[in-house]
Amino acid sequence: MSVVQAWSRFKSWALGPTGLKTTHAWGPISNAGLPLAGFADITKPPESISENMTAAMCIYSLLFMRFAWRVQPRNYLLFAVHFSNELIQAYHLQRILGGYDFYAGKYATAERAKSEAVPSPSS
Repeated sequence: MSVVQAWSRFKSWALGPTGLKTTHAWGPISNAGLPLAGFADITKPPESISENMTAAMCIYSLLFMRFAWRVQPRNYLLFAVHFSNELIQAYHLQRILGGYDFYAGKYATAERAKSEAVPSPSS
């Protein structure tokens, strides 16, 4: 593909019904920071992540994934942004609630790890 053809395709997309002059492009661009911030929080301890905000972000991303799917024409880019945000926020939520921390390779809370290590008394 030549440069002229590539520019022509880009220009037709940018000026089209889902191009740069519409919310189909700027919605996902403005929301792209959400999963990036979630990825930045992976190395933080679960105690420093807000449980309420993480749950709110899960609900927010679910709602906007549905919106991106139902709007015509479908906004696949917005769907992908909120899908990735939903995955990372759900991961943080299970870390906060004491699930297995796949990133660290251990249980997220020290209390749960201690209870797993202590054998039950035999009767």
